[in-house]
Amino acid sequence: QGQLVESGGGLVQPGGSLRLSCAASGFMLNTYAVAWYRQAPGKQRELVARIANDGSTWYRDSVKGRFTVSRDSAENTGYLQMSRLKPEDTAVYYCNVYLHWGQGTQVTVSS
Repeated sequence: QGQLVESGGGLVQPGGSLRLSCAASGFMLNTYAVAWYRQAPGKQRELVARIANDGSTWYRDSVKGRFTVSRDSAENTGYLQMSRLKPEDTAVYYCNVYLHWGQGTQVTVSS
């Protein structure tokens, strides 16, 4: 039975960086697309970035040039590198692979 475990969230000042990790167990990550979603209080969950199994990537406009999605097949882990963070990036971030969801990790951008 597959599982995703996220880590890497926290409190960061505007302009700072964080790297989120999504460790998979029970299945091979590189056979699926890895997607990152976020949900801010009172808002719907939205797709932030995605890396397909062929390595192609997609980003929502508000994070283009600041976020980078990747995966490490040897580590069976997906990553979301977030730079130049803004207060509006504050949300709970979730990774998603096929039918599996991570538990979510809080990212708070505040001075």
